[in-house]
Amino acid sequence: MSAELISILVLVVVFVIATTRSINMGALAFAAAFGVGGLVADLDADKIFAGFPGDLFVVLVGVTYLFAIARANGTTDWLVHASIRLVRGRVVLIPWVMFVLTGALTAIGAVSPAAVAIVAPIALSFAARYSISPLLMGAMVVHGAQGGGFSPISIYGSIVNGIVEREGLPGSEIALFLASLIVNLVIAAIVFVLFGGLKLSRAEETGLDRQKTADVTADATADAATDGAGPGTAAGTGADAGTGAQTRTVAVQELDADDDASRLNPARIATLAALVALVVAVLVFDLDAGLTSITLAVLLSTVWAEDSRNAVSQIAWPTVLLICGVLTYVGVLDEMGTIDWAGEGVSDIGVPLLSAVLLCYIGALVSAFASSVGIMGALIPLAVPFLAQGEIGAIGMVAALAVSATVVDVSPFSTNGALVLAAAPGVDRERFFRQLMMYGGIVVAVVPAVVWLALVVPDWG
Repeated sequence: MSAELISILVLVVVFVIATTRSINMGALAFAAAFGVGGLVADLDADKIFAGFPGDLFVVLVGVTYLFAIARANGTTDWLVHASIRLVRGRVVLIPWVMFVLTGALTAIGAVSPAAVAIVAPIALSFAARYSISPLLMGAMVVHGAQGGGFSPISIYGSIVNGIVEREGLPGSEIALFLASLIVNLVIAAIVFVLFGGLKLSRAEETGLDRQKTADVTADATADAATDGAGPGTAAGTGADAGTGAQTRTVAVQELDADDDASRLNPARIATLAALVALVVAVLVFDLDAGLTSITLAVLLSTVWAEDSRNAVSQIAWPTVLLICGVLTYVGVLDEMGTIDWAGEGVSDIGVPLLSAVLLCYIGALVSAFASSVGIMGALIPLAVPFLAQGEIGAIGMVAALAVSATVVDVSPFSTNGALVLAAAPGVDRERFFRQLMMYGGIVVAVVPAVVWLALVVPDWG
């Protein structure tokens, strides 16, 4: 049995054990990286650790640290209220606001993980407050980021178009952008319907009806008290009077809570300034999102130590272990040549359409655990030999590979999925992790075949 095949089988075993025994998959993956890298591939410790995602480690720690402080001092509550006011109280629109926001950020040049790192904590805090499915909100954020991710001026778009030009293939910047935007928009709409998006509108209407009823009850009780209703009247009975008082008390408490959440104080102003600084640093000055966010978190902690006292303990350490462990093992696979081995095996099949769909699946599967840009950089050149034969349209094939390699970034093992998992407050993380993994698996299983049928089989370009 070849070393490459052994490494793939070990990865399957890691998945099975983590799923059935509730052991942190990252810890298992570190052990597998040591076993396979050291015993099978004869790699030393330096080469095993070469795959450790130090940049992602800092991003996960820094972003969750900063937003833990934002939650502690009430800044995220303020942002939630601001979002509600922006859409005039229509909670049903909030997931789409997040989709558009992340899409706009990536379309104008933000790296997809940077856009998700900025938007996801706000979106998921909102989801927790208003009982919106975190899977729905997280998927809307990630698919929004990927929807705008291939505009002609975006990072992904520039990289893919550059690879196409370097390989001498025909290309279309607009076709690439529209393919990604339409696919992610359709997926977002399906997710919105399947995971309770339509119910948000009905819940809103029910809530408004209840509020109107409560207001009428309070007004009637107040009027009766003003008119001096006697103990024999309905309004004057002890039970009804108590109900009216209780209604008014609840309304006043909610108003007070809302007033507190919508009020800015120095700590919240400074935190909002820090979030704006994070956006500017990442988008304008191209600074690292992780290092920037952890620096801003430290500055806030220095000034408002009380709010920040427990922030470090709220960093999503189990998620950090999980993601870093799995990506370290993927680095071992790359060092061993397993990924190239699988890609070359597909290219040698000799049936262009079959090779095309298998490359789309390999791109989706590997990208669910590794760098989407890296996978696109490897797969597009691998597709050149049969694209040169003229039997497959280059524009459609490149778009299919690009979409397949990025649409799966909602996987909890990808950077975007990891950020969503880490940013979700008040959730059962193991359950949420399994939900993201199952959803990512469905995307991996379905989307490559769909984009192959839509973009490759019709022979676009």
